[in-house]
Amino acid sequence: MISEEFLQGIEQFNQRDFYACHDTLEAIWIDSPESDKRFYQGILQVAVGCYHLTNHNWRGAVILLGEGVRRLRDYQPDYETVNVSQLLEDSKTLLKYLQESDPDNVAEVAQTLQESSDDSPCQFPYIVRV
Repeated sequence: MISEEFLQGIEQFNQRDFYACHDTLEAIWIDSPESDKRFYQGILQVAVGCYHLTNHNWRGAVILLGEGVRRLRDYQPDYETVNVSQLLEDSKTLLKYLQESDPDNVAEVAQTLQESSDDSPCQFPYIVRV
């Protein structure tokens, strides 16, 4: 059974309200059973990585996206109604895009992502439910 708080966190993530998503999911993560902690922490880290990016913190974005990807790998293809494989693909694409960009241009990268359309080469990750 998926909690209302988790559904709220997913909605916040998908609306790019990454700071609120962090707060919502952190409360779930703290009280979750050990088997779920890495899953929630992985989504949290991806959200915080995206938050860092929106604040033009290239290093923080790269580190947190990488940590989130590492933690979520074991939960593929889906877990707790989340298409983890898709979330990982989106997150890895963004991470690679950042790693190949000039850290001094992080503000431009963030602006491009915030204005991105479906045909953009890179976008913020999106949580798809199954």
